Amino acid sequence: MSKLVPLTLASLLLCTACGHPIQGKLEGRWIGQAVENFDDDKIAAATGWAKGTSMEFSDNQLTVIIPAEDPRSGAYEVVRAHQNDVWLKVARKNGGADKVHFKLDDEHSIRWVLDDGDSGSRAIVMRREN
Repeated sequence: MSKLVPLTLASLLLCTACGHPIQGKLEGRWIGQAVENFDDDKIAAATGWAKGTSMEFSDNQLTVIIPAEDPRSGAYEVVRAHQNDVWLKVARKNGGADKVHFKLDDEHSIRWVLDDGDSGSRAIVMRREN
């Protein structure tokens, strides 16, 4: 019986460290490529902003790099996942949390959904860095 307890504890610790299965699909660095559903007069500026944007998922940490801002990092957790839609909660340094919505297109492409408006979702299309 004494050999069973350490084995059970080790298994429990490994399962806890694994996190949500979606985390493995997000793991790595993602680079902004394009935008979707922006007004014609804003596409050029939005695309430039998107191309300067990147995200890096490492274990349960998310770092967001946005042009003209300091990088921001925080622990994240998967709040909900349904088909290719994933919603995360990302902790802020000063307390509180941000909710983020992604659409996982395939292993090389995701969309960061910025809002869900009446005319469709505005999004940043991102590709995985090799």
